[in-house]
Amino acid sequence: MCMSRVILHIDMNSFYASVEAAFDPSLKGLPLAIAGNPEERKGIVVTCSYEARAFGVKTTMPVWEAKKLCPNLIVKKPRFDRYRKASKAMFAILSSYTPIVEPVSIDEGYMDVTDVARHPLDLAKEIQQRLLDELELPSSIGIAPNKFLAKTASDMKKPLGITVLRKRDIKEKLWPLDVEEMHGVGAKTAEKLKKIGIRTIGDLARGNDVQLEKIIGINGLRLKEKANGIDHRPVDPSSVYDFKSVGNQMTLPEDATNEEELKNALKSLAKSVSLRLKKKEAVATKVAVMLRYKDRTTVTKSMKLENPTDDERTIFQHALIVFQKLWKNEPVRLLGITGQDVMHKKNAFKQLDLFTFEEEAKNEPLHQAIEKLSEKYGEGIIKKGLSMHKEIDSFGSSFGKDFFFK
Repeated sequence: MCMSRVILHIDMNSFYASVEAAFDPSLKGLPLAIAGNPEERKGIVVTCSYEARAFGVKTTMPVWEAKKLCPNLIVKKPRFDRYRKASKAMFAILSSYTPIVEPVSIDEGYMDVTDVARHPLDLAKEIQQRLLDELELPSSIGIAPNKFLAKTASDMKKPLGITVLRKRDIKEKLWPLDVEEMHGVGAKTAEKLKKIGIRTIGDLARGNDVQLEKIIGINGLRLKEKANGIDHRPVDPSSVYDFKSVGNQMTLPEDATNEEELKNALKSLAKSVSLRLKKKEAVATKVAVMLRYKDRTTVTKSMKLENPTDDERTIFQHALIVFQKLWKNEPVRLLGITGQDVMHKKNAFKQLDLFTFEEEAKNEPLHQAIEKLSEKYGEGIIKKGLSMHKEIDSFGSSFGKDFFFK
């Protein structure tokens, strides 16, 4: 029997800028941007207040360009300790209502409130007001029967919005939207979909399974399910611990001493690690290499990266440097590469100057990555106050049964 759930998605509005305004009330109502190297005017805007957005200031925009649009723009460097403290306080409030809280970033999380004996709208209003009263932080909240729809709902009204998205509302509210507006569909995927005539979310919901799987793989079928309002993923508090490293290793067909052969093996491993990081929407801040020699002696060494990455070439280049320091020209039996100190892309912050930004923008979809980063920073920092839970097996409130489901 299908379980009726009531899920809230809480999304803090302009989190970094809002935290700064909470610490310094004189900043409230003013155009504010958080960026690296603001004094040099070469930093990239990572996030900005809604007052700044009204002038056309956007994430990934160079500070000099933002100041051209908004001469009175206030630019501050990020204060990560301050943001982490605010995040912990935010999740403490959420966890006071239910232990079934899943942090997905520093300012974003899901709550399964199926068994909370409150009307979900009243509950959402109370949570939103507490975040304002106790932390002086605005939020938007989505209410829906699953995670995908709750996330979609929270994006519909910002700032300070509360939106209910029921399954029966999908055709009217979701299907007319451009497919690129769907959570989980990036610019490149949208481009592929449009080549086969899928321009709206409704087109995707009615898409041909074989065709979708052919152009974007198994993810095409998952996206079609979500476009139809289907998402069976549970709210999982333990998912915050899912990964700290992503690696791969290979035992060579024969013990190898040929440097080119070993380099090719490293390239293959770097590609595998890169793909796994991208699948997890994660980046590594260190690259480690493991060598196992013919006599089974195993050695490892790591190297810190200048910037977090999921890029295959960058991983290979650093792995090669580490390998060359480790290798003693002895026969190698096994090779491994591991991306260490892994974080969600949303937690990655790069103090890019304009030239670095332009160069990296050519090599990877940086705009998309930082645009996401600007709204939801980080993953894995909330480690207290979250308990393991049994899967909910009740139907919860009549609101959950009658309001959400067909």
